Amino acid sequence: MRRMFALLLSLLLTVPLLTACGSQTELQDGYYTAQVSEFSHGWKEFVTILVKGGSIISVEYNAENASGFIKSWDNAYMRNMLHSNGTYPNAYTRYYAGQLLEGQGEGGIDAITGASSSHKSFQLLAQAVLEQARKGDSSIAVVDAAH
Repeated sequence: MRRMFALLLSLLLTVPLLTACGSQTELQDGYYTAQVSEFSHGWKEFVTILVKGGSIISVEYNAENASGFIKSWDNAYMRNMLHSNGTYPNAYTRYYAGQLLEGQGEGGIDAITGASSSHKSFQLLAQAVLEQARKGDSSIAVVDAAH
């Protein structure tokens, strides 16, 4: 009985140590943002995540123009892109953000036909923002996502 108790106690003491060793890859609580370095076709894409309790609880993916106007709010752009590409910013940004949230940064992000350029940018931005969250660095990560 003592041997069983000693084994159980030893396991209970070891688990926190193993968890602490793995904390280098855990996400630190806070807001984290990554943005592309240059405007592309008048827009600069960004990803912002909120991490709480070590998990991503919110993801925003979008783009803004030089005046700060958000791409997914641009109805004329939406109509033109939907007609020519079959998708539009408000649809693909939510789709990509949802995949990051659901997979917690562990899974791949499926591309949407008509938004492959944004898919590439999103993957780079997601990788950068996750790295910021692992380090607990709330400064804005700037990513070169030349198309």
